[in-house]
Amino acid sequence: MTDWTAFAVGVGLLTAALLFLTHRSRRTLDRVRIVGVDEPAGAVSEPAAADPPRPVLTTRALLANVAVSQALALAALAALAWWTEVPAAAFGLAPDAATPRLLAVGAVAGVLLYLGNEAAAALARRAGYSPSTRLREAMAPTTRGEWGLLLGVVVPVIAATEEAAFRGALVGALAVGLGLDPWLLVAGSSVAFGLGHGAQGRLGVAVAALLGAALGALFVATGSLPAVVVAHYVVDALEFGVREGLGREPFSDEAASR
Repeated sequence: MTDWTAFAVGVGLLTAALLFLTHRSRRTLDRVRIVGVDEPAGAVSEPAAADPPRPVLTTRALLANVAVSQALALAALAALAWWTEVPAAAFGLAPDAATPRLLAVGAVAGVLLYLGNEAAAALARRAGYSPSTRLREAMAPTTRGEWGLLLGVVVPVIAATEEAAFRGALVGALAVGLGLDPWLLVAGSSVAFGLGHGAQGRLGVAVAALLGAALGALFVATGSLPAVVVAHYVVDALEFGVREGLGREPFSDEAASR
């Protein structure tokens, strides 16, 4: 028999832990020197005598750390769902949740959400607000191997973990188990999702919250966790591919003049 109370408490604690770790990782990222961002690749400059030593972080190490930490979070959520006997269907994992049509809907939605995300960021920049790009630049691949690691491992794990937590658990499962309005849960989970992107600055938090609301709406409309995982993957993959791979800033004045 499903123990919905234990599951709700567990999901709340897990979400709080994720937000706390996100806050700590942001502070850690500010304290380290990132090869390729703070200094050229292959050249580690010595700090001044009066400065405390700063650890050096490489892109590959950061990608591996992100993949492992996100995978552990996903495993913890899966263990909680197994222990409390929450059915997979409550997460949006019904047998028909990954049909080609739903996956295609997720892919198309991902492209549209990426464009909307970039348009919102461009408007904010023109208004004088800029998101922090340090994390994205730190994760930006410089070799084919790193691109394979990013797009083949890290981004899929991030998409699966965040959607399972913020949409599957906080929206789908809690709506089924506690009888709460899913749209109210979408609003709450979107705020938490935005706070989880604090490394991108205040603007990044706001844009992520809007993206979370859109992904939540897609989840409620389709009832499919795989669909929103695909959408999330497409958004992140396009952001890295266009900004870091092609070196372009969509909707910028420079892009518009080309």
